[in-house]
Amino acid sequence: MSGGALNVAFAEIEGRHLLAVVDEFITLLDGPRDGDDDALNRLTPNPYPNDRDAAGEYRRSTREELLDQRLVDALAVRTALDGFEAEQTADVATDVTVPRSELDAWLRTLSAIRLVLASRLGIDKDDAHDPDDVRFGTYDWLGYRLELLVQLADQHDAR
Repeated sequence: MSGGALNVAFAEIEGRHLLAVVDEFITLLDGPRDGDDDALNRLTPNPYPNDRDAAGEYRRSTREELLDQRLVDALAVRTALDGFEAEQTADVATDVTVPRSELDAWLRTLSAIRLVLASRLGIDKDDAHDPDDVRFGTYDWLGYRLELLVQLADQHDAR
């Protein structure tokens, strides 16, 4: 990837909604990190599903670092969304500047939030839910936003 930045347009309501979701994600990462939370467990996958001892050792040695990195990523996204804290009266599109150096943090954060939502909603496969069920709106919207970010990055790189 080259340098520069991406300008990502968000409707005011989208920006405020994403800000709220990222804040909730940060709260999750700042909370207790014990092994009982399925969402946190999904954020720290088990590379040894058939070896309980190896899985336990791997988790003990990597879990905190991985969750700390997810928190750093989320805080970078949160900082970029600061402009949506003040409630606007008009629903206008606002460009959020995503430096190329922070694009991976954005992609990892949106993906991680989708994993948390999937865990909470019981989604095992990406297409394993009714797209008309409003409970999955945020999950699907984050997937849409991920696709747009990847497309913007590809377009930027093609220049």
